[in-house]
Amino acid sequence: MTKQPALADGALARSFEMRFTSTPRGARLARRLAAHRLDAWGLPCGARPHEEMVLVLGELTANAVRHGHVPGRDFHLLLHMTAPCGTVRIEVTDSRGESTPPEPEELRAPGDEETGGRGLLLVAALAERWGWHPRSGGPGKTVWAECASIGQDRL
Repeated sequence: MTKQPALADGALARSFEMRFTSTPRGARLARRLAAHRLDAWGLPCGARPHEEMVLVLGELTANAVRHGHVPGRDFHLLLHMTAPCGTVRIEVTDSRGESTPPEPEELRAPGDEETGGRGLLLVAALAERWGWHPRSGGPGKTVWAECASIGQDRL
């Protein structure tokens, strides 16, 4: 997995990680538990940063189920928040390495007739930055996004 950022003196780091079944139900559970955890960390439900992070997380977990599903394998969620900088890193790791997202700079809008392909556009619009890398220690990949938890006026 991606190395966690070094903490400055006085910085507080919080992490939450869990494995979920690679099913729509697992993706919903991951989103609900993460929303509760963000609220407990001081990012209240209903506040714009909270809602944006939950939306980003929902897209990444749905993609792990849709594009990263391998029968019998779970996906892994990691949330990491460092205060006072106010950045939350969301990482979703699945077991399918041959199905990779485009690089952020190569992301393109789908055609009008296409029924999918808009999730990562949403992630790119809401996250400060996002990307992916091969999973360390096994097959698959990790898709990550970093979201600011304070003072965002977007969209």
